Amino acid sequence: MTITPESVKELLTSEDFGDRIKGINQLRHLERAIAFELVQPLLTDTNTRVRYAAVSQLDTLGKENLEQSLALLRDRLFHDSEPDVQAAAADALGGLKLSVAFADLEKVYYETSDWLLQFSIVAALGELGDTRSFTLLAEALTSENNLMKTAAIGSFGELGDERAIPLLTPLVTDPDWQVRYRLAQALGRLGGSQAYSTLEKLATDAIEQVAVEAKNNLNG
Repeated sequence: MTITPESVKELLTSEDFGDRIKGINQLRHLERAIAFELVQPLLTDTNTRVRYAAVSQLDTLGKENLEQSLALLRDRLFHDSEPDVQAAAADALGGLKLSVAFADLEKVYYETSDWLLQFSIVAALGELGDTRSFTLLAEALTSENNLMKTAAIGSFGELGDERAIPLLTPLVTDPDWQVRYRLAQALGRLGGSQAYSTLEKLATDAIEQVAVEAKNNLNG
C-alpha cells in the first residue's frame, strides 16, 4: 500500500487511537514540511499515547520550523497533564538543540516531583550544550538514583565543560559498573591530564566493558 499525505491524514483523523498512532508512525515517509503540518493537531490529542507519539516526532520534524517547534514544545512541557508527554517534549527540545529553552527546562526540573521527567531534562541538557546547565547537572550528579546519575555524567561529557572533571573523578570507585562505564565515556570526551589520569585507573577496572571503554578513550 502506497503511503500518501491523504492516506496518513485519514489515519490521523480516525476515531481509533491505534489508527492515529499508526498515522503518526507513517509521517516519516512523507516530506518533512507536510508531516510537520499534519502532526500538529495530534500534539493535543485526548489520548496520552497519541500525544506522546506526536511530540516525539518533533525531535526530527521540528527542524522544519524551529521557532514554531519551540512554541509547540514549550506548551507541552508546561501544560500537558502527563509527565511522559512532558518528558518527550524535553527530549525533543534537546534533540533540536533549542538552547533558548534552557530556562524552561530548568524551571520544570525544579517544580516537578516526577523523576522520569527530571531524568529526561538532565539528558536533554547535554544535547543543548549550554554551560548554564552546569549547576543543575552537578546537583543531579549527587542523586541516589543511578539512572539520574548516569544521565548527568553523560550530559557533562556532551557539555564539554572541564569544570566537571573534579566532580566526576570520585565516581571512579562507584559500586555501579554502569556509572563507571558512563564515566569513562564522559572523561574521554572532556579530555585533559586529570581526565586521562582517571581513565588510566578505569582501564584496570574489574568489569571488562568499563576497562575496554577506558582504554579506547585513552588510545583515541
